Amino acid sequence: MSLRLLSLIIAGALGAAEPSPTIIAHRGASGYLPEHTLAAKALAYAQGADYLEQDLVLTKDGVLIVQHDVTLDSTTDVATRFPGRQRANGSFYAIDFTWAEIRGLRVLERFNPKTGKAVYPRRFPVGVGEFRINTFAEEIEFIQGLNKSTGRKVGIYPEVKLAAWHRQEGQDLSKAMLAVLARYGYATKEDPCYVQCFEYAELQRLRSELGWKGRLVLLTGGKTPLLDTDDGLQGIAKVVDGIGPALAAIAEGRKPTGLVERAHAVGLKVHPYTLRTEALPKGFADGRDYFRFLTQEAKVDGLFTDFPDIGR
Repeated sequence: MSLRLLSLIIAGALGAAEPSPTIIAHRGASGYLPEHTLAAKALAYAQGADYLEQDLVLTKDGVLIVQHDVTLDSTTDVATRFPGRQRANGSFYAIDFTWAEIRGLRVLERFNPKTGKAVYPRRFPVGVGEFRINTFAEEIEFIQGLNKSTGRKVGIYPEVKLAAWHRQEGQDLSKAMLAVLARYGYATKEDPCYVQCFEYAELQRLRSELGWKGRLVLLTGGKTPLLDTDDGLQGIAKVVDGIGPALAAIAEGRKPTGLVERAHAVGLKVHPYTLRTEALPKGFADGRDYFRFLTQEAKVDGLFTDFPDIGR
């Protein structure tokens, strides 16, 4: 029995909180099955993920669906099912379709809509299988059902996608999400749920105006001034519980940048994204080597990965 598995068993028996490191299934086990499908979530669950991620967008009739992009072009057959329904820029937006329309779409392995070719050629074949988009509520019920049948306590990790854009389109994504979370018992920092967002203003709104008492994570990509100074990190820590930077912000090669240490100093957890075996930095033998470096040397608290089994 591995030490990791033993620690999970002990944690479950003692009612302990977070496993360390925390393995977050990025769009499910998306390295093996089409992203955000229940099949990908089931595989990630079976591979031992601690949290399953849900990117959230809204349909025309206000239904929260689990879909990474606000458009449907790159992961479904929307172009062939609904020709002519794209906007002037050529993209098909989820918010322009009802849930009844979207639920009939086939989910495909991510592809380039201009060429039809797979973004990750070595992954699941494009166009194979019958996969569907699911609602946020359906996915929560699925995960909670597995928690009941297995005795585990796998958490959820929803992301508020383009909150300001959704409001410009006449819908409030954050309010819709909080209503679903409340319905299924996610309300405090003791519940197995992190809410993440790239928009710091929206995280502030969630904490103050909307009164969310659970855990919040600020996602960051590229150069982010808020992370550059200790004062900036201290300010963030008054609102959120953790940061989710891109992996490039954690280390340059095998040399940590110091961000993790600085974040820990003000009480922030660090959950960087995304470990993909197709995109390893130079100098790492394989995904397991990179995982060991990030968790044991860079000392991140958790990690988003398309391959949850790597951490096992």
